[in-house]
Amino acid sequence: MDEQHFTEPDAATDAFKQAFRRHAAGVAAVTALADGGRPVGFTATSVASLAAAPPLVTFNMARVSSAWPAMVVGNRVAIHTLGPRTRHLAVKLAADNAVRFEGDHWAPGPHGVPILAGVTSWMLGEIIEVHPVYENAVIVVRIEVGELGDEDEALLYHERAYQRPVAL
Repeated sequence: MDEQHFTEPDAATDAFKQAFRRHAAGVAAVTALADGGRPVGFTATSVASLAAAPPLVTFNMARVSSAWPAMVVGNRVAIHTLGPRTRHLAVKLAADNAVRFEGDHWAPGPHGVPILAGVTSWMLGEIIEVHPVYENAVIVVRIEVGELGDEDEALLYHERAYQRPVAL
């Protein structure tokens, strides 16, 4: 294996990006309501369980995201897990924000928060902490309610493409 050592800031950034392209991550979608009740959302690969009691979830996002203004303490978000069958939702929520909620792929759920159709699960919760870090943020959500959908394989993001796992 070729070893590459990086010390320059630009080289470190490049190495960081290359390393995380090799790190497979589960794909989720996060939705919320912005001011005026406008639905917002995005595809996320940073969703993680923080605790089971109380049920806490974290995710990371860029503070330049069109959904950023909705990420305030007290607001509610829905976190959806996706499978290969709902890959189209990952693509849709990664597209231009003006078209993310065009169509019948979602419906208002508890508190009016958009719930995506056909997902493997969704969880709705209240944002309890927002931690800005440089141009990004870590969001902490206390889960209040959720629902399981039909089973599906996991949807992964790896090497800049959506993938499905292969059993070893």
